[in-house]
Amino acid sequence: MTIINSRPLFAVILTMICTTSSGVRAEQPEQNWGIAAMYRVASVPFDTQVGDQTVATFVPQMYFNNEYVFVDGLEGGFHIAKWQEGAFELNALTRMRFVDIPASIQNANQGDAADFGFQVRHQLNDSWHIDWELMGDEDTRLHSNLRATAEYEFGNWELKPHLTLRYKDADFNSKYYAFNKFTDQNIDAGVDVNVGIDARYHIASNLYLLGSTSITRLDDSAYHSDAVVDRYEGEIFVGFGFFNDKTKPRKSELTNQRYLRVAHGWATPSNIGDIFAFNREKDPNNNQLTSVFYGHPLTDELFGYPIDIFFTPGLVHHWSSDVQNASTEYVAAIKAYVTIDWPTRWRFGFAEGISYIDNITHIEGSEMARKGYTPSNLLNYLDFSFDLNVGDLINQSDWKNVWVGYSLHHRSAIFEKASQFGRIKGGSNYNTVYIQFDF
Repeated sequence: MTIINSRPLFAVILTMICTTSSGVRAEQPEQNWGIAAMYRVASVPFDTQVGDQTVATFVPQMYFNNEYVFVDGLEGGFHIAKWQEGAFELNALTRMRFVDIPASIQNANQGDAADFGFQVRHQLNDSWHIDWELMGDEDTRLHSNLRATAEYEFGNWELKPHLTLRYKDADFNSKYYAFNKFTDQNIDAGVDVNVGIDARYHIASNLYLLGSTSITRLDDSAYHSDAVVDRYEGEIFVGFGFFNDKTKPRKSELTNQRYLRVAHGWATPSNIGDIFAFNREKDPNNNQLTSVFYGHPLTDELFGYPIDIFFTPGLVHHWSSDVQNASTEYVAAIKAYVTIDWPTRWRFGFAEGISYIDNITHIEGSEMARKGYTPSNLLNYLDFSFDLNVGDLINQSDWKNVWVGYSLHHRSAIFEKASQFGRIKGGSNYNTVYIQFDF
C-alpha cells in the first residue's frame, strides 16, 4: 500500500462537501474499489554479510478511483487534468518503492521509500496505455519511468503485462545501489529494464485471487558497483482481495451516504486484546489526539449481504504534552460497517489502511526504544468502532443522520512482517469517542 498527500486530498473533500451540502442528498453511484492482502518475495541482488538472497514482506493494499483521486495498490495520487477526450491525462503521483536488502537489517537501514512526482498517461487504444513519469525521493534523487501497459480480460482472468524503462540519475544510483553512505562509492546514472505481468482471477462474488511477477535487468553502473553481485532482480506477489463483483452491473445509487466524523481520544499503553477485555491502562502522560475523517461510499453490499463500504481519508492532530511536541498524522483506509436494527440502529465498523505521521509520538517512540527498534513514520492503520444512531435513541427524525460512538485508533507494523513499515513490532493505541454526520 502507498501513502498519498493528504493536504490536497482534504481540499478536494472540502470542495465536494461544500458543493453538495445544500440539504438535498446527492446520489452516490457504486465506486471502483478494492482491498487486498499480498505476500511479496523478492531476490536480494546485493553482496550481504548475512548471506540472505531473498526477502519477504506482507503488503496490505487498497484500490479506489474516481474523478478526483486514485489509490492503486502501491501507488496513489490525484487526477489533475485530462485533454483530447481523455486520451491524455496528467496525475500527481506517489509510489512505494522497495529496497530489497536482508530482513535482519531492514529496520536499522529503513530502506523502503515513497517517491513523489508527476505522470502523463496516453491511452493508445482500449487495451494499451503508455505512462511517462518523473519521480524523486524525499531528497530529490530523481528517476524517470517510461512504461507500456496492456489490459486483457479472458473470462474470470484479468491480465496486465507491462514493460518499463527506468532512468536513474547518479545520486539515485549511488544511494540505492552503491549505498554510498556506507561504501563512499559514487556511481554514474543508468537505465534499467523491468518486464512483468499482473493477474487477477475472479473466484466468486467479491472474492479474487491476485498475483504478479516481474524481473529487472540492472544497468551497467548499478551492476558494477561494489555492493551488487546479481544483475537481475526478481519479485513475486501472491494474495487475495475483495473487489467489485464483475458479474453484476454497478449500482447507479447506493443506500449509504457520505459522512464526516470528528473524534477525540486518549493514548493507552495497553494492547488491543487488553483494551477489548476492558483491562486498559491509562497513559501516565495523558497524550491525546483529535481527528477528522471523511467517508466516501464505495458500495452497500459485500457477498450479497448489506455491508456498507467506504473510502475514508483522515487528518489527525496529536496534541503537545510534557513529553512530546504536536504532530500531524495522515490516514487513508477502507472501512466496512455492519448495521443491526434492533431495538434501534447500531453498528460495528472496521477499517484497514495506512498511516503516516510527521513526528513520532511519545507512546510509540518509548515503546520502540524499549524494544530496540528504529521507529517508522509509516505504519499500518486499523480502526475498530461501535456507534448508535442518535435519531433513533431520542425518536427525532431530524437527528437520523447523526451517530455517536467509540473507536480504537491503532497504528502498528504487522509483527515485523512488513518492510515498508520498518520491520518492527508494536505501535500505538488511542481510545476515542466521536460524533459522525451523514450527508
